[in-house]
Amino acid sequence: MVASSLAFMTTQTSAPALSDAQREIADRVITSLAGPGASLRPDQETAVAALTVPGARALVVQATGWGKSTVYWAATALRRAAGAGPTLVVSPLLSLMSDQVAAAGRAGLTAATINSGNVDDWHHIESRLRDEELDVLLVSPERLANPGFGRRVLEGLRGRLGLLVVDEAHSISDWGHDFRPDYRRVADTWRDLDPTCPVLATTATANARVTDDIAAQLGPATLVLRGPLARSSLQLAVVGELDPLTRYAWVVEHLRDLPGSGIVYALTVADAERLTEAITRELGPHVPVAAYTGRLPADERARLEGGLRANEVKALVATSALGMGFDKPDLGFVVHVGSPPSPVSYYQQVGRAGRGINHALVVLLPSRGDENVWEHFATATLPDPAQVQAILGALEEGAPEPMSVVALEARTGVRRGRVELLTKQLAVDGCVERVEGGWVRTGRDWHYDADHYDGILAQRRREADIMRDYIAGRDCLMALLQRSLDDPAARPCGRCSVCLGRLPEGLTQRPAPDLVTRIGVGLRTRFHELEPRKMWPGAPFERRGRIPAGEAAEPGRVLIHADAPEWRGYLQEFARDEVSPVLLDHAVRALADWRSSWAARPEVVVALDAEGHPTVTEAVADHLATVGRLDRASLVVKTPAEAGLEAAISDGSAGGGVEADRWARRLLVPDDQVENLTGRWVLLVVDATSTTWVVTVAASMLRSCGAAGVLPLLIHRRP
Repeated sequence: MVASSLAFMTTQTSAPALSDAQREIADRVITSLAGPGASLRPDQETAVAALTVPGARALVVQATGWGKSTVYWAATALRRAAGAGPTLVVSPLLSLMSDQVAAAGRAGLTAATINSGNVDDWHHIESRLRDEELDVLLVSPERLANPGFGRRVLEGLRGRLGLLVVDEAHSISDWGHDFRPDYRRVADTWRDLDPTCPVLATTATANARVTDDIAAQLGPATLVLRGPLARSSLQLAVVGELDPLTRYAWVVEHLRDLPGSGIVYALTVADAERLTEAITRELGPHVPVAAYTGRLPADERARLEGGLRANEVKALVATSALGMGFDKPDLGFVVHVGSPPSPVSYYQQVGRAGRGINHALVVLLPSRGDENVWEHFATATLPDPAQVQAILGALEEGAPEPMSVVALEARTGVRRGRVELLTKQLAVDGCVERVEGGWVRTGRDWHYDADHYDGILAQRRREADIMRDYIAGRDCLMALLQRSLDDPAARPCGRCSVCLGRLPEGLTQRPAPDLVTRIGVGLRTRFHELEPRKMWPGAPFERRGRIPAGEAAEPGRVLIHADAPEWRGYLQEFARDEVSPVLLDHAVRALADWRSSWAARPEVVVALDAEGHPTVTEAVADHLATVGRLDRASLVVKTPAEAGLEAAISDGSAGGGVEADRWARRLLVPDDQVENLTGRWVLLVVDATSTTWVVTVAASMLRSCGAAGVLPLLIHRRP
């Protein structure tokens, strides 16, 4: 387990010693949490004592399981005993908040959380806070940025906040692996509420650069405590590179025998869902698993986390949405199906395992295709100057009225997710402000700091190089992770697959070939629903608001979803516009599976080549028309030049209004086809899209020309 003595400490200010009365209170807290006879370790006591001083700043960088939460519960108890106001804890995840509320209760403190999952309780919690009945309030960084929360809650805490705790504080730094703009605004919130309030920032995943950045934000007198980051309970291993489908089979073959219950991480939502299905098909209910992604409602995620804690499931197959804040001391294994782009984020995720047991297994299953995901992550959060200026210009034109994210998307053509990210980043820079009803400009100019962002990108690519070294086994795996976090105590662990020169006992390099084949065949029988869009996007598209029922598409089907490893070879054929008999058969099975939910049987098939696969699109449409005895009709797809547009946009970078407008200009229902469509149900076969605006616009056109209904069949929904 983690060493209990302080390995190294950097201080910019000296910490006081606890008085006997203070130590008695602190010991009472820790015995409530850890049992009779427990007491604060010297390094924990140093942090707690520092926080008894008004205006103190402390940053604790310690390994998972060290007891960082003990520090802020003990410090809260001391501050409350001295007559200070309540503690505000900024936590990243709903699951962490519920865990921490329970932990605070065990420590003798009264805690509550305000989050999106307990709206009905807000009024009561806020009343208790005003009446000094709460010792601790836990919120997300996003909640701090909410104007209503600021008006109702933060204003009431002005000048009387006892302690501010920023957990997972690496998120404050845009040099960190999980930078979030809302987190960056925490420092501004604290200075506005009460600059004399002590502040504690904690994290297990901050290298020297991130540590320095956080300390600089907290202030020049920040006490920085760093400890050793080695985890003696973890046995790390890397399996040689496997193709994506073989990785699924490896998990299926080994999962039953992995110790206890654990987490299987996947890089994408699609991978998490596919792998869950493969496991369930092969192992059945005796090895229960569930997919866990950020797309699930908060209450469902909390339910799944509870199931894992109670060992009701063997594993959660999760994206990075399950990470910070999840606490299960006896988690027995973590397997990564795909490598994260950063050794720091990898360390954070594997740190979920082995917190309260002597041995946990950590396995990485890399693939060359992972690097495409790395590059996406490296650039996804960096601002695009043209998009920023478009947003600022739209806010300027709309002034003084605030604009919502939806309105900004419609006005600028920037996709909604990017608008949400960029407005938060602009708020960090003080250029915009979130108010009731949306966003407004503050009047401050925005400057693109090219050197800064180039440095961030270079740092992320250096971290990717470290992951390449990790995958190649160029050094002890634990020592390599420690060095990536600038831990001077790094040394060979003696138990990882590099130190041993082999995989740990019970692990094999490759699964059985027939299992790989069987999983591929099984996954190729699944179909994804294509949810129809319900709202028009607005400008520059001429329409906005709800799509009329008489123009909307019906729920559709997708033959190949995202990068689908079970379709890997067939996707290569599809990219070359080559027709595969397997794909044709799959299309027939999709219709057979789908027909029970049809409002009416299709009578005519329309092929729409949206992204340059005319041969495949026509072949699928013709095959379904022949098998189903359906008529054929056609749409005209103009080239961008014929429609008076610039080159085609197919990567999903344009906003919905821009893309819908482009398709409205490019698509045409020929006059000689109208009679063939009038009063009839249409099966619309589309080759590929990532956004489905082409499907939405085409369905509207077909309905406007008299079609009774449109059933979309999308061959490939691109990631």
